[in-house]
Amino acid sequence: MDKQQWLTDQFETERPHLRAVAYRMLGSPVEADDAVQEAWLRLNRSDASSIENLGGWLTTVVARVCLDMLRSRNSRREDPVDAKASDRVAYPDTGVDPEHEVVQADSVGLAMLVVLETLTPPERVAFVLHDMFAVPFDEIAPIVGRTPEASRQLASRARRRVQGEQSPPPADRARQQELVTAFIAASRGGDFDALVALLDPDIVLRADAAAVAMGSEEEVRGAAPVAQIFSGRAQGAQVALIDDAAGLVWAPGGRPRVVFAFTTDADRVVGIAMIADAERLERLDLEFVHD
Repeated sequence: MDKQQWLTDQFETERPHLRAVAYRMLGSPVEADDAVQEAWLRLNRSDASSIENLGGWLTTVVARVCLDMLRSRNSRREDPVDAKASDRVAYPDTGVDPEHEVVQADSVGLAMLVVLETLTPPERVAFVLHDMFAVPFDEIAPIVGRTPEASRQLASRARRRVQGEQSPPPADRARQQELVTAFIAASRGGDFDALVALLDPDIVLRADAAAVAMGSEEEVRGAAPVAQIFSGRAQGAQVALIDDAAGLVWAPGGRPRVVFAFTTDADRVVGIAMIADAERLERLDLEFVHD
């Protein structure tokens, strides 16, 4: 077997794990595949013979790429921090089969993905690597450009937010459904003022890559701009429970094409995630609510 074929085989062995890491960081199968492909390109530009732990090296590269992609998403509200990542980070042997890891990653619920979207890029990377893939903080630190203790704090903040928001109590879910129902009524009726009143002043509407390809803006911030997008629209959307959280689904002919996942507090909508990626849509648990 020649050297290039050996390298290809080794990379394919690592691919499921790398895709699992990238998907949990990015929340998009398409972007996850892009990150893994970039890791392959960087591997081919490197001296593979000098890499002692190929799996750890590739995990580090994928984490760097994902961090850059997350920072790009957030560039308008967060100054990038230079990642001074080392070339090699030993990845622990957790005894988890790579195929099992990718299945776990693909089954991440929408509620978790929506909460992860509220984290800063370094928080998200630290949380995913440590809490989901057992990477030690001294190995995460160079990736996010922080000390091990600061990396621990990043993951701790992220963990508190995830644990506090991922599973709202039934009363909060009922209130969320009320807000979504009021939102779609105001949207269909073209009641701009009512929409603005339902939205947090700092609301963020984010669209995945598939939704952007359909003509949506990647990110819109502020109650008035978001209300302007929805005012007089959503005629074909339906209220639905999406992984047990209230949201909207556009399903022409009964086939979901776009999902609008809502993040709310007690009074207002604070975030909307527009999801059109076919792979993600197929994995969502959808239950339409008659409105």
